[in-house]
Amino acid sequence: MHRSASVQRLLIYGLSGPIIALNLALLYLLFRLFQHPITIVSIAAILAFLLNYPVKFFERIALTRPRAVIIVLLVTLTLLVILGVTLVPMVIDQTIQLLNKIPDWLTTSQVNLEDIEALAKKRRLPLDLRVVSNQINANIQSLVQQLASVAVGFAGTLLSGLLDMILVVVLAFYMLLYGDRVWSGLFYFLPPHIRFPLTTSLQLNFHYFFLSQILLALFMVISLTPIFLILKVPFALLFAILIGISQLIPFIGATLGIGMVTFLMLLQNWWLAVQVAVAAIVMQQIKDNLLGPKLLGDFIGVNPIWIFVAILMGFEIAGLLGTLVAVPIAGTIKGTFDAIKSGNTRKNAIE
Repeated sequence: MHRSASVQRLLIYGLSGPIIALNLALLYLLFRLFQHPITIVSIAAILAFLLNYPVKFFERIALTRPRAVIIVLLVTLTLLVILGVTLVPMVIDQTIQLLNKIPDWLTTSQVNLEDIEALAKKRRLPLDLRVVSNQINANIQSLVQQLASVAVGFAGTLLSGLLDMILVVVLAFYMLLYGDRVWSGLFYFLPPHIRFPLTTSLQLNFHYFFLSQILLALFMVISLTPIFLILKVPFALLFAILIGISQLIPFIGATLGIGMVTFLMLLQNWWLAVQVAVAAIVMQQIKDNLLGPKLLGDFIGVNPIWIFVAILMGFEIAGLLGTLVAVPIAGTIKGTFDAIKSGNTRKNAIE
């Protein structure tokens, strides 16, 4: 009997790997075929998931769900319109100015490299920066040629993004109204010992992750904007928003955002780049060590190595969207398996 159970367990573990690999390959192909609608549906689902909490709040004060959904969506649309009228034009204007300034910054960096090389020659130091200088010069010519096409493409992307935003809001509205039926229908055919821990873990992981990441990203934007303004950093608002948005990608997002902004500043002024990096790293440490644990806790409980692997796999399958949902999905899988395992353990102990 014991040998039969061992063989059965070995078969399960041996076949699970190829089955998981085949499912991932199928998922990758499906996403590539229907990337745009899947992205819109996923963003709408995340938005509906976050807006469901204020909807429940209004339901508690004796409002019907349709009225609560309408109120929450009207408030959300009002906030979006306010941001669209005030913040978005400033960000677009600073983005266009930054694109126009990058060739000048590259030229400045080239001059700085030549000065450093000349200083090194005076001190008889073996320093040859001609390769780097030639590469920067090539980048300048390429950027100047691409700026016009980038501006045209940016306008088209902005229009397409506005249309997608309308679709997301409309779809989120219907998800808030009828999402419970779709949710129950998706998991209805699963056995109860899998369905209940899966739905519970999914709700908890997505709730804690997205709510906490959005709050932490807002903290970085709100805290870095006045600091950058005091330091007289060019495009302070744009750079603060860039670092804040990068925080949505766990583990590597903060490093990428701060590194990108520091590199851009390094092209213009190395001392200002050092100040920007120090200020961003200090605020990041406050976020990670003080605010992060209070908001996130250890709700995921997944080894950081597996989280990093999940992020890489998510990016390979679904790009930026995949990196955003990789961590809560990994936490959901672990939480579901832990619940099933603990349930089986209790069942065996009773027997």
